[in-house]
Amino acid sequence: MKKGLLSLAIVLTAIAANAQTVKQEVKKDTKAVGKTVKKGAKATGKGVKKGAQWTGEKVKDGAEWTGDKAEKGAKATAEGVKDGAKWTGKTAKKGAKAVGETYQDVKADLKKKD
Repeated sequence: MKKGLLSLAIVLTAIAANAQTVKQEVKKDTKAVGKTVKKGAKATGKGVKKGAQWTGEKVKDGAEWTGDKAEKGAKATAEGVKDGAKWTGKTAKKGAKAVGETYQDVKADLKKKD
């Protein structure tokens, strides 16, 4: 019986020692996982911050580009309208002159027939 109790005590001591070792390994692994998660969160935070900064810069650049193009478009439209008005005026004068000349020709032809 003493032999059985001694064997049981040795087995229980070995199990307790093994359990302590497992507990320490689990604690180490938990720390390692915690550190890795913390590093990952930090890296993600930096990436998000850089992404937001990049997006903000691109939006600002896009707004400036759009403003420049809108301004150039407005100038081109104003010049086009101005040139169109000049052309319309010139053409209208030529048309009026041609109508006047045609009227005079028709009037002269009618007088000849009378």
